[in-house]
This record gives sequence, C-alpha cells and structure tokens, in this order.
Amino acid sequence: MFLNIMNDEQGFSRWFSGGFMDCPTWLDDDRHRSARRFARRVYIPRVIGLATGFFCVASVLVLQPVSGWWWLLLVANGFIWPHFAWQVADRAADPAWAERRNLMLDAGMGGMWIAVMGMNALPSALIVTMTCMNNIGCGGVKLFLGGLLTIVLSCLLTLGLTAMPLNLETMPSQVWICLPMLIIYPVYYGLVSYRTAIKLAEHKRHLMHLSTRDGMTGVFNRRHWEHLLHNEYDNCQRYQRQATLLLIDIDHFKGINDTFGHDVGDEAIVAITEHLQLTLRMTDVIGRFGGDEFGVIMSGTPKESAIQSMVRVCEHLDGFRLPCAPQVVLRISVGVAEFDKRMSNYRGWLKAADIALYKAKNAGRGRIEAAA
Repeated sequence: MFLNIMNDEQGFSRWFSGGFMDCPTWLDDDRHRSARRFARRVYIPRVIGLATGFFCVASVLVLQPVSGWWWLLLVANGFIWPHFAWQVADRAADPAWAERRNLMLDAGMGGMWIAVMGMNALPSALIVTMTCMNNIGCGGVKLFLGGLLTIVLSCLLTLGLTAMPLNLETMPSQVWICLPMLIIYPVYYGLVSYRTAIKLAEHKRHLMHLSTRDGMTGVFNRRHWEHLLHNEYDNCQRYQRQATLLLIDIDHFKGINDTFGHDVGDEAIVAITEHLQLTLRMTDVIGRFGGDEFGVIMSGTPKESAIQSMVRVCEHLDGFRLPCAPQVVLRISVGVAEFDKRMSNYRGWLKAADIALYKAKNAGRGRIEAAA
C-alpha cells in the first residue's frame, strides 16, 4: 500500500534531519503546531491513497489462494490505518517524529503487499514509485533512501516468511483497476506542488517586502535605497542619462520629539512620507535614509525640475497640520544634486547631495539648496 502526501510549505523536511533542538519555549510551541498542521494535511491524502490502493492490491489477491487474514489486514491497512496514524501523530509529544514513523510504516506495508502479490509488475511498480515520490517530496533524499530500503527489506522478509510464489504478469483487468491510481495521484501531487509553489512565492514576496521596506513608512529602507541609487548611478554613466538626487531632512525634528513625544514625531515622519508620495511621480524612488531624513532618486529629471517638485511639497506642507498636534508646523530642508559624470561613484553623488543639505540647514533651514 502507498500514499502520496504533500510537501509542507514550511519545509517539513528539516524535522527529519534534526528533530527538535534546544530553543525557547515559544519557538518550541511554534514548531509543535507546525508539525501538527503537517500531520493534519497528510490525513486526507493518506485516506484517499490507501483506499484507492486497496483496490489495486485486491485485484491481484482475488486471483491468488491467500488466507482470509491477509484480507483483514488489507482492509485494516486501507480503511483503518489512515485514521489511526493521524490520531497518533496529532496527539504525540513530537508529531514530527510520529509522522516520520508513520511514513516508514507506510513504506514497510507497501513492501509487504508487493511480496504478497508475488511482485505483480504494475501494482508493485506503482507502490514503489508513488511511495518514493512521496518520501522525497516530504523529506528529501534521506527519507527517500530510508523508505526505499524499508520497502526492499519488508518485501524480502515477507517473501522469506510466507514463500509466496512469484506472479509477475499483470492481467488486463488489473491494469484497468490500477489506472485510476496511476492517473489520479500524480495529478493530485502536481496540484499540491503547484499550491505549495504559490504559497512559497507569496512568502518570498512578503519577505522581500520586509527586507526592502521601512516598517513605519512603507518606503524603501536605507540599505535597499542605496542599492537602487548605485544602479541609477551605473545607468547614468553607461547611457548618459539625467537624474537628480534629493536628500530631505525634517527641520527641528528633535524638538518635536522632545516637546510632544515620539508618537507625534512618528506622525510627522509618516506625514512627510505621504506628502512626498502624493506630490512626486510614481517613478521617483523614495527611501527613508535615516531617522528623520529621506532620499529621493528622480530618474531622467534635471535639477531645475527636481527643485520645482520640492517647492510644491513645501507649499503643501505650509497648509498642513498634524491632527494630534495642530500647533506643529512641519518644515523641511532639501539638498539637491544633479548627476555629474565626473563623480567617481554613487557615494560621491550622495556626498554632493549631503553637502547641499547641510548648506540648506546652515542657511536657516526650510530651504532648498543645490550642489555647486
């Protein structure tokens, strides 16, 4: 008998290689819940696989003089064992280990039925193929080899104990009975693999978002923003394109934090971000460069156009008040640096914008200054 079960999108194979390691209680609980979820997901495929596999094996045994005990064992394996296996794994102190044991028992019973059928060609090939495909999908090469060895040893042991005669030829009627298993389970496995791939892609996109975005504002974080700036510098050098870099600093931000609290300071940062997003183009790359400092990459934009864009941002801020602190007037200082091919690298470009920003702050703040 065999079944084909899904590969856990959490990477369940890691349980088989290491088991539970010393870790904090919350992490241990999370792993335990993950293992239980995996056991529950295995339950329905095991029920379907063993129930349909019952008919493949029965189509051979019905033509052989086997004891009634084999029929009772076949019924138990096909219709009782899946429910029992799930209950054992779900209630175990270590569901991962319990499920691994269940998988090895599935492989062992598969080898036993191969021997009892006299190694009938098609049903035996289906048992080996589906069990191996299932094991390598769930636990990688280690589980695959363990399951294959279990099948071989179980088959040899059963042949030695029962002296079952070989019956290699598969009759046409048996082929037809095996066809549903041959078609349904590979298709089902493909569907499960597709769903797992979709979930993994979603997790990857989510992790990519977390690794590149600032948690408070949603714009790019400094590390990723500098990576994009590096790319923009290379493109400007290679294709002689125009681009302008802006560094923006919230004026007297420390005073806002000290006077009104960090909550108001956070509101100010979010408000500046929203004004930049609403006023600038969608193609302009905004990043949170520091605590109260932002960077903007304006590709294909000359210095004059970039300055006009920031003038509009400042005008919008003139009429804006924070809902939680209406007495706070937000002002920004801006340093502007147009790309210059004489800059040795992107850090030189960044330094030019930084010098322009300090020039704006030293000249009284609330200003836009361009690099010389």
